[in-house]
Amino acid sequence: MAIRVFLADDHAVVRDGLRFMLETQSDISVVGQAANGRQTVRQVQLLRPDVAVIDIAMPELNGIEATQQIREACPSTRVVILSMHATSEHIFQALRSGAQGYVLKESAGNEVIDAVRAVHAGRRYLSQRIAETLIDDYISCRKALPDRSPLERLSPREREILQLVAEGKSSAQIAETIYLSPKTVETYRSRLMQKLGVSDLPSLVKFAILHGLTSPE
Repeated sequence: MAIRVFLADDHAVVRDGLRFMLETQSDISVVGQAANGRQTVRQVQLLRPDVAVIDIAMPELNGIEATQQIREACPSTRVVILSMHATSEHIFQALRSGAQGYVLKESAGNEVIDAVRAVHAGRRYLSQRIAETLIDDYISCRKALPDRSPLERLSPREREILQLVAEGKSSAQIAETIYLSPKTVETYRSRLMQKLGVSDLPSLVKFAILHGLTSPE
């Protein structure tokens, strides 16, 4: 039976390219695709693919937060993160969220095919540029010091609201997106800014970009 794959990237040309490449393989079938993180979570819950290939930088809900929600709702679906970032912070956050694979966009090509097969078989897959032993050591160190990353001070809902704020959404728009009242959104926003020691919106946006929650584009 073919490996059922779901694709998530906010650029249609990237999705189309990945789909074409994957469907040249007799053992892989693309069953769906999405352009933002929130839609990705909904579609994966509906389609239950074997593997989801998810861009790390997507609007509304980034790939890391989407991965965490997918792993909680659909533990049988394995996730491969597709990213242009090779920093330890991005890799750590992705693997900590439950992703089994991390592929750099610059070397995607056949690596995506290899990654899909590897994670479907229950193995981890990291792009060749990334030394797996160093990453494992890094994860071990971070688990021993869980408060090292400022993001870990925030709840999943606070991280979600942080991304939407950084993307320029108003409290009313955020409230409509995640089904909360504007007042509740303001409370979350005030609380997360206090936790991060941030007092203004530009600093909050800068923090979100530096920690991979949103793209500077």
